Amino acid sequence: MLTVDALREYGANVDEGIARCAGKEELYLKLVGRIPADKNFAALPEALDSGDLDAAFEAAHGLKGVLANLSLTPVLEPVTRITESLRHREDRDYSADLSEMAEAKKKLDELFA
Repeated sequence: MLTVDALREYGANVDEGIARCAGKEELYLKLVGRIPADKNFAALPEALDSGDLDAAFEAAHGLKGVLANLSLTPVLEPVTRITESLRHREDRDYSADLSEMAEAKKKLDELFA
């Protein structure tokens, strides 16, 4: 079961995230609970694999917004790097950032078990 304490251990800035949810812990946890199903986690690497930097930017930018609002720092950091590179249309190797993102998301997903 997802808890505030588990999210703190994960590295999320829970207090900041709850503050953005008008101080409502239950709302914060509900919103965090939607993250694992976000289709942009799959869309981002697919778009990069196909060389579609515009679609990759849209996916990364969408993720960055949601993750930043919920202060999910461990997964936000690699997504932010990807987003900013794509904002400048950098055609580079994103594999390290994608791996870090996937690992951080996997750890987040495990908090729901």
